[in-house]
Amino acid sequence: MQNRMKEHQLEEEQITGLLERATVGNLATIDKSGYPYAVPVHFIYHDGRIYIHGLPHGQKISNILANEKVCFEAHDMKGLILDEAPCDVNTEYESVVIIGTAALIDDHSLKEAVLDRVVEKYTPSLKGAALPDNMVRGTAIIEVTIKECTGKYYK
Repeated sequence: MQNRMKEHQLEEEQITGLLERATVGNLATIDKSGYPYAVPVHFIYHDGRIYIHGLPHGQKISNILANEKVCFEAHDMKGLILDEAPCDVNTEYESVVIIGTAALIDDHSLKEAVLDRVVEKYTPSLKGAALPDNMVRGTAIIEVTIKECTGKYYK
């Protein structure tokens, strides 16, 4: 880690706040050739874990089934810190990087709870609406268990 960033670590409550308000994160998996594959995702932070919903098939699902190790990143770019010299322009931001393991969730009640939280976060006007059972069953839920988490800021 860069020496100056050691002075810019987010506290746990700041990390939680960022994970609760960020609307897009990036999930990196490892493909069968050993290359990273990163994709932007909608997510929720719930009970100390990251949950991602989506289609039950695709490259990120195949990658997770073959290798559970993942990296997840979320950030909030607040703006540019302008200076008179182009090389001195900086960015005000907060970011979180998580290293962990991913698994697909089969438990119907947990899937429903996660999807309820997704609705609450992304479409709050629909909060409390019944989720069709076939949609819950047909949606993949990825649970990321956190092994390491770091948060940084600059302002």
